[in-house]
Order: sequence, then structure tokens, then C-alpha cells
Amino acid sequence: MIGTVREVTPNVDAGTMLAGAQFIDAFTVEIGTAPVINAREACTRMVLHGPRWIDVLLRLRNILVTPFGLKKSGQGEHAPGGLIGLFPVLSETPERLVAGFNDSHLDFRIVVDVAGDAARRQATLTTLVRTNNLLGRTYLTLITPFHKLVARGMMGRIVEPAR
Repeated sequence: MIGTVREVTPNVDAGTMLAGAQFIDAFTVEIGTAPVINAREACTRMVLHGPRWIDVLLRLRNILVTPFGLKKSGQGEHAPGGLIGLFPVLSETPERLVAGFNDSHLDFRIVVDVAGDAARRQATLTTLVRTNNLLGRTYLTLITPFHKLVARGMMGRIVEPAR
């Protein structure tokens, strides 16, 4: 059903996207036949037009990680494809966008895929995380429940981007 976000089995080559990833999940949403949406547009709608409560959580996260010296908003990363919100774009085709960055505590990637024929298109968000130390493992454990809520909330905005 169009607009319904479902958790699915990840379908990316984790070794290529982020070798050694210890966490990987994926969510998909049917986007129907509305104007053709490519991977960049899907990512932009998720990140820049997501629910306001996600913005609040991200601001809170940035405040809480400051004392630990963790990166905020992809700072200091080379982004060959520019930034979409806080995500540096690492590679991109019309069907797939890969964004993310490496930090002292963990490295992460998001992969946004848009696939299907004109009658049944869908977008999929895959998240991969590789922890680098105890702080990364602790951080991942603490944010995983929020991550799933945020991912679902963001995915819903691909079909209906207006706030």
C-alpha cells in the first residue's frame, strides 16, 4: 500500500557499503506512480522534510555528544556529492544514493534505493553501522530504538513531503 513503511530484510552488499558493519536494517515504502522520484529526491524528502520531532531529537543528540568530541552534522567530512541535511553524499546514481561518515566511535552509511517499474515504485532506506570502540557500542545500543522510530518517520515523508 502506498505510503506504508515496512521493515524489510536488507538487500545491499554490506562488505562494499561498510565492511565489518555490525548493525544493518532496512525499511521500504511504496511510492506509487506519482512524479518520478530518484534517490536524491527521496533522501532529500526524508532528511529535509521529516517530522519536526526528528529535528528535536537530532538537536538533542548534537548537544549530548559535544562533551565526547563526536562529530555533529558530518563536520569535517569530504562530501563528493555535497550534503543533504547532515549527511555527506558519498556516491550517487539516480537509483541509489550512499551517504554517511566515519567518526571515532562509529562509522555509518545510509543507502537510499529507488526501484520498480512505473506501476509499482518503492524506496528503501538501509542503515549500516560499524562501531569502533566501547563508546560506539554503547551509543549504538542507546540509539537503536530511536533509530527505528526515526527511520520510519523519515520514510513516510517520501510520499508526502510537506510538513
